[in-house]
Amino acid sequence: MSAGRLAVVGAGAWGTALAVQAARAGFRPRLWVFEPELLEILRGSSENAWFLPGVRLPEAIEPHGDLAAVVESAETVVIAVPSHVFRSVARAMAPHLAPGARVLSAAKGIEEDRLARMSEVLAEELPPAHSRRVAVLSGPTFAQEVGHGRPTAAVLASSDAGLARGLQTALATPTFRLYTQADVTGVELGGALKNVMAIATGIADGLELGYNARAALL
Repeated sequence: MSAGRLAVVGAGAWGTALAVQAARAGFRPRLWVFEPELLEILRGSSENAWFLPGVRLPEAIEPHGDLAAVVESAETVVIAVPSHVFRSVARAMAPHLAPGARVLSAAKGIEEDRLARMSEVLAEELPPAHSRRVAVLSGPTFAQEVGHGRPTAAVLASSDAGLARGLQTALATPTFRLYTQADVTGVELGGALKNVMAIATGIADGLELGYNARAALL
């Protein structure tokens, strides 16, 4: 059983799947839900029918609409909101973080106007004590499969090796394998660019350009 409180900020497909995984790892995760209508759905059922249909939500997950209440007592805060709102959400939650809380970015993207990676956004928006306790999560993961507990591997990256190992220990389960490394930039760029490569590869396949063209792209 994992110790401490954990918050997941964002109730989209990926955030919901990570909340399910955190419950699987022994937490009672608080899940911040932006949309009031979705919050009512989650409180009245055991499924996120909007973003993760077919995945049963454990009773341990506690959905909330108050961001401050979700993060204020959490020792681990997982941010899983889209990159275009990541900065505003990070700024809103920053004053409410508990002392010593570790922050895990699970967002896959690059800020459109400034081309900042999500860890760079956190470095700018969080107090220094928290911006030094940041890690990023990425990998070839599908939210639906994580939600169903199918075998998954992902990467935790942080400049603080001890922080990465602590998150690895806390969040990993037999079906959710986490690897650690220090290449924060590479992990974030890989997560942001993978969909671009997938679309390009699909276009090449649709045009029947062959395996050489696909290999050239990859």
